[in-house]
Amino acid sequence: MREYLRFLYRCGRLSFHGTWKYHAWMFGLTVIALLGLNAYAKQFVYGLATTGMTDQVSWGLYIANFTYLVGVAAAAVMLVIPVYIYGNKELHDLVIFGELLAVAAIIMCLLFVTVDLGRPERFLHLLLRFNFPMSMLAWDVIVLNGYLLLNLHICGYLIYCAYRKRMPSRRFYLPFVFVAIVWAISIHTVTAFLYSGLGGRPFWNSAVIAPRFLASAFAAGPAIIILTLQVIRYATSFPVPDGAIKLLRQIVTVALGINMFLLASEVFTEFYTGTAHSVSARYLFFGLHGHNALVPWIWAAVVLNSGALVLLLSGMARNLRLLNIACAAMIVGIWIEKGMGLIVPAFIPSPLGEIVEYMPTLNETLICLGIWAFGLLIYTIFVRITIPVLQGRLTIDVAHPTENQDAVLAKNAART
Repeated sequence: MREYLRFLYRCGRLSFHGTWKYHAWMFGLTVIALLGLNAYAKQFVYGLATTGMTDQVSWGLYIANFTYLVGVAAAAVMLVIPVYIYGNKELHDLVIFGELLAVAAIIMCLLFVTVDLGRPERFLHLLLRFNFPMSMLAWDVIVLNGYLLLNLHICGYLIYCAYRKRMPSRRFYLPFVFVAIVWAISIHTVTAFLYSGLGGRPFWNSAVIAPRFLASAFAAGPAIIILTLQVIRYATSFPVPDGAIKLLRQIVTVALGINMFLLASEVFTEFYTGTAHSVSARYLFFGLHGHNALVPWIWAAVVLNSGALVLLLSGMARNLRLLNIACAAMIVGIWIEKGMGLIVPAFIPSPLGEIVEYMPTLNETLICLGIWAFGLLIYTIFVRITIPVLQGRLTIDVAHPTENQDAVLAKNAART
């Protein structure tokens, strides 16, 4: 236990060392996170009246981000499967970055749910009346927290074993890896069922919701990992093989193509049949009775995702710069389509036929930016301390004092 606490202390010290670019990045994220915390303090005092949500539109930007980030967390399995199922050696040292991203994403998910409650103490009502297995919300609580614990155990154990310079015991982490593969698919499927199981919201009553969620997750998540690996390759000496980038590019190409096909199938069903259930879809894509707040959002998402798909399918994304542009486009496009383009239209019009549009307030936006900044802060620290451990630069050293090794690491961090 003493050695483990020393390990945590040394990791904490290392997270404060880096180049001026690293410090500028961390300072910027800290400022945004503090602004978000200040905005949440205002919401905590005055309630959800500080947001753009109303009685008619009770879910907004918070749940939109929650839905998107659940997919990002689930996408870590796209690195785990090639390594542990198909034995891909090139991705072996990179898979941990996907699992660390899942940890940061789940933490952000839980924060978005917390701020959406308005009053955090209401979590007690959920725990005291845990209607399991009938409630999909109860299932969602279990799968999210379970997935967080699984990835914390896997990442923590592997990193600590690398720090101790010993081979990890397969029986202590491999069974959890295979459970996490199934669990990753379940967290987004359960989230999809949470929406499609609400009979009072016809816009979500579709069996395609779950496959769409998984397809979009397996596009946006690996796209974020691609950008992360590019930053790691540029800013550190950690080896990122071209084969890993190529495999991830193939994954996002297939996943984005499937996601666009499923979206087109939904659009055809909604508009060709012309039922009363298509009113929300008409509001989303073309506006309804002069109300068109979300029309620019969804068409921007269609353009971004289509452009990214063209770059990927045409082969132009073999160029790393164009690949980064395609990844950034699909990350933003899927966030719009899966967030504002999926959550808000289900509430418009209301069951009474009212059309009350929703737009997030400045305070609401600051809270969301603060949570994103906090999540990126956590992920940056995770990556910052993991790379030296995997490279053998931060290890237990019996022959030399720990303080000397830390001083060398700090000196190297200032140069690289």
